Order: sequence, then structure tokens, then C-alpha cells
Amino acid sequence: MMRVKLLLSVSILFALLTDVYAQRRAKAEDNEESYKSFTSVGVTTNTNSGILGGAVFRQSSALSSKLFGKNQYRYLAVEVVNVKHPKELSQQDFVTGARLVIGKQNYLFAVRPEYGREITLFNRHEDEGISISGILAAGPSLGLEKPYMVQVQNSDGRVTTVPFDPATHSGGSQNSGVVIGAGSFFQGFGQTKVVPGLHLKTAMSFELSAFRDNVTGIEIGFIAEAFTRKIQIMAYAENRSVYTSGYITLYFGSKKR
Repeated sequence: MMRVKLLLSVSILFALLTDVYAQRRAKAEDNEESYKSFTSVGVTTNTNSGILGGAVFRQSSALSSKLFGKNQYRYLAVEVVNVKHPKELSQQDFVTGARLVIGKQNYLFAVRPEYGREITLFNRHEDEGISISGILAAGPSLGLEKPYMVQVQNSDGRVTTVPFDPATHSGGSQNSGVVIGAGSFFQGFGQTKVVPGLHLKTAMSFELSAFRDNVTGIEIGFIAEAFTRKIQIMAYAENRSVYTSGYITLYFGSKKR
């Protein structure tokens, strides 16, 4: 008789726990489906840039179909990043105090529109925990090859700002003038050349936001990028047409139901 009562009690308890679990799961699924899009902006750094590598706009829109039983989103993003050469080294003139990257010929800015899919791998419940998703995206790359401007002091003492030319500015002769520092970053945009290319990225996104309608997170990934020709960043080093980099993006934004 005691065994029957024990089995009956365990059965009732299991039924209650199953019902509570089903209700919580249904509630969590309802919360999942109520958000149709995620829009955010962010700042990024990568292994081919400085601490601040660029800026990113990203948007994910829910799709009606699932992939391997997981919620999937249409992923759209636009990135603008500065790509540096590994040999770049900024130096300061002890006389003038001006900074200069010796041998730098051009900046490279990459504009990357991209399209892909974001798959929810782990979803948090009741605004607790971390939501993890995987991202696969690709798109064109627009390489903006902007001249590196330098200040040159001529034999008559005049200082002019011109694009760095290794053929005339290497020896510091009286005819070509002496390079005494870098020009303004905002000079030379009118001489920018556009070099087309393609890129592919894979990433993991970790959403850390504490409020339902806000998005705060980190995207960590890898990018492979190829241009139609070598980008002439440094005058006295090997330049490439294919670049690979790891990156981290800190983003924040909002969700819409």
C-alpha cells in the first residue's frame, strides 16, 4: 500500500513538473517569436588595424522557416574599416614633433556590404543568460586606396603637402625636398582610387543585454577578403591582394516585435 502511494505521489509530481516545463517552454517560444528584427551599430577592431578599426551597422530579420530546427534570421550589415600593413610603424621627429609612418604610400579603407544568415544556437529564457548565434555572410568589398600625404620642405624653405612618392622622397635630396612630417588625414581624398573585391566572414554573436527591447553584445569572427589587384600600402614591403583577419565587434541597438 505504501509503495502504491509513493508511486502515485511521484507520478503526480512528474506530471506537475512536466506541465510547468511545457508552460515555460511555450512562454519562451512566444517571447522568441515576438521579436522580428534586431538593429544595432558597433565599433570593431581586428588584427589588421589599430585599437579602433572601424564602424559597423547590422540588422537581423526573422525568417519564417527554420534551419536544423533552429530559428534563423536574414543578416545584413555594412562595415567600414581601416586595413593596415604589418610593417607600418609610426615615428616621431624629435625636432618638429611631427609623426610619420616611414614608407607608407596609401591608406586602405574597406567598405563591406554583406548578406547572410544568422542562426540562433542557444537562446536565453526570461531575460537571463546569454544568447549565442552563428553568422555566415559574404558580399562585395570596395577598397578605397587613399594617398598618404606628407609635408615636404623645399630648398627655399617652403613647406608643401603632397602624396608620398618613393621615387622622389626616399633620398631627401634638395631637388625633391625633405619629408618633415605627415599631412592631414583629411587631405588627398580627391585622389582616392577604388579597388573592387569580395569577402567572406564567419562569426559567433553573444548577446548580453539585460533588457528585452535592447541589444548589447559582442561579435567575434574571421574575415577573408580578396581584391582585384595588390593594394600599395607600403612602398618598401611586400603588398597583397588577399587579406585575412580575426575581429571583435562591440554592438548595441534595439529589438522590434
